[in-house]
Amino acid sequence: MTETLPIPRKNPGWKKPVAITVAVAMVVAAIGYAYASPYIAVKHMKAAADARDAVALNEYVDYPALRLSLKQEVGEMLQRRVEGQHSSNPLLILGAVIGAALISPLVDAYATPEGVAALLDGMPPTGKPGDRPHAPPPAESGAPSAQSAEPAQSAPASAALPPAAAGNSAPEARPVTTAGYRGLNEFALTWDRGNTGEHYAAILQRHGLFSWKLSAVELNEGNVSN
Repeated sequence: MTETLPIPRKNPGWKKPVAITVAVAMVVAAIGYAYASPYIAVKHMKAAADARDAVALNEYVDYPALRLSLKQEVGEMLQRRVEGQHSSNPLLILGAVIGAALISPLVDAYATPEGVAALLDGMPPTGKPGDRPHAPPPAESGAPSAQSAEPAQSAPASAALPPAAAGNSAPEARPVTTAGYRGLNEFALTWDRGNTGEHYAAILQRHGLFSWKLSAVELNEGNVSN
C-alpha cells in the first residue's frame, strides 16, 4: 500500500502586507482629498458663479445661512460707521441710516449668482445707498480669447474699489488674499488691506466629509473714509 504524499500549500503570508499597504494608501488618499476638498470646492464654486449657473451654485452655497450672515454683518458695519462719526458729519450718518433701511434688498442682491461671484472676487457689500454687486461679466461658454481674458483678469482689482474711491487719483494698495483652515469644519478666503485695516472674508462650512458651502462673510472696513 502506497502512502499519499501531502500536497504542499502555498504560503499566503504575502497577502497580508499587500492588504495593509493598500489600506494605508487608501487612508492617505482619503485624508489628502479631505484636506484639499475646500480648495476644490472654491474652484468649482468660482466657476459656477462666473458662469452664473444657479443650479450648480446651489451645491456650494448655503443661501439661508449666507443671507443671515450678510444681514448681520452689514448691520454691524453700518452701526460702527455711525458710532465712528459721532454726529460730526450728518450726511454720512444719513447715508448710513438709509443704508440700514436697504439692508434686506442688499442681502437679496448678494444672495444671487452675481452676488456670489462678487463675494468670491473680493468685492463685498459696502452698505452705501445704491450698493449692488459689481462682479465681472459672466464667463463665456467657449474658450476665452486673448482680448477677453485680459480684462477679466484686471476687473477684480479695479472693481474692488468702492464707488467713493472711483474718482480718487491716489493709488490704492491691492488687498492681500489668503485661503486656509480656521478649524476642522471652517475654511476662509480673506482679503486684507494693511494700510487701512480693511478686512473681508468669505467663510465656507463643512457639510459632510468632503463637501463645503459658502455660509458666511466677515466685513470690516477699517479706517476707510466713507
